Amino acid sequence: MASTASILDGNSFKASDADGLDPRTRALAERREVLGSAYRLFYKHPVELVRGLGAHAWDAEGNEYLDLYNNVPSIGHAHPRVVEAVHRQMSTLNTHTRYLHEGVLNYADDLLSTMPDAIDQVMFVCTGSEANDLALRVGREYTGGTAWIATSEAYHGNTALVSAHSPSLRGPEQMDPTLRIIDPPDTYRLQSETAEGAGAWWLGQLGAAIAEIEASADGFAGLILDSSFSSDGIFLGQPGMIRAALELVHAHGGVVIADEVQPGFGRTGEAFWGFDRHDFVPDIVTTGKPMGNGIPIASMAAKREVLDAFAAKRPYFNTFGGNPVAIAAAQAVLDVIRDEELQARALTVGAALRESLRELAAVHPGIGDIRGSGQYTGVEIVADRATRAPDSGVALALLEQLRDRRVLTSVCGPNNSVLKLRPPLAFTAADIPRLVEALDGGLTALGV
Repeated sequence: MASTASILDGNSFKASDADGLDPRTRALAERREVLGSAYRLFYKHPVELVRGLGAHAWDAEGNEYLDLYNNVPSIGHAHPRVVEAVHRQMSTLNTHTRYLHEGVLNYADDLLSTMPDAIDQVMFVCTGSEANDLALRVGREYTGGTAWIATSEAYHGNTALVSAHSPSLRGPEQMDPTLRIIDPPDTYRLQSETAEGAGAWWLGQLGAAIAEIEASADGFAGLILDSSFSSDGIFLGQPGMIRAALELVHAHGGVVIADEVQPGFGRTGEAFWGFDRHDFVPDIVTTGKPMGNGIPIASMAAKREVLDAFAAKRPYFNTFGGNPVAIAAAQAVLDVIRDEELQARALTVGAALRESLRELAAVHPGIGDIRGSGQYTGVEIVADRATRAPDSGVALALLEQLRDRRVLTSVCGPNNSVLKLRPPLAFTAADIPRLVEALDGGLTALGV
């Protein structure tokens, strides 16, 4: 029989190799053999989830977990109104998107009603990657430029075009040669507590990148931005912090793509969309994961004049984007956010969570910073508070500690030193003590 190590390393796996292996090891080995080694799983000892409800999930052994990471089931695992809407529509009709369907039109109007009046047209796709791919193409067609600006750890998706504009993938992926990369407004290490200070610093970075593009032959297309700087380390900052920078893009003829896959749909509590927190109207808005509570649907909404430049030259078709079942799920999500007042709850519950985390930081010097808004919180783990040196080793070890204590989350930032707390919006104040207890236990076990 092959050794367990060779099986899990993805070497040739045969059915006979499974003899004597425990079920988990066998499943991992089969996964590598059948799905290939490019796929990645969380944790040294991966979790096999089989059921979810609200902000909680259960594994194959019946253990219950608190989900602090998942914005796919954005309004909660197995929300009954989404389940019912999808079942009802699937029982009636599901097909491709070249037929008229009233549900699509109604949802388009409803989604656009949550955005500024200038954003008045929307196209539906299946994933955030597709939405950003389309947005980059539309922006280039409108401006005539090719060069985009993105932040240094940004992730916008995994198509060939979007990967080339996602610097967080720069190890395995080659960046677009015209892409300019700038650092995010790191409000922790810039030591600026004001919108003016951090925003002014970032305005300078953006201005320098624009000047470099204008001095080249590339042509300025614009800025693609997650306004929460999620992959960069979660720097939501003060409302309005980046408005002047975004206005600068317009002043130089570029467009702003607001990637709302992570900050959108009420997550920040302060606004329905991340760009709204900064009192700014982008040219293109992209959405994805949270939109259908796990059913694949995404969108690209845009100003009519921006989209017209693209539409005048080529048609666009997406077989499954905006199909009746996906639209039914998306409509249910919007309805639930409003009816259950999830945006308002995100604001109050998030504030209470961060207050509890600050109390915990008073006894654990490994916690350097706690930042966020609504149901989006970053907890920076540091080796030394005085120098603010990130400690990725402890942060990654803490993930495993939390997993062992049945709390699921992940990390982000250039050093993987920031705990990324982004639970389903079903997370409530009653869940806070569970998280704090798990963090306290994990940090104590690690001696930080």
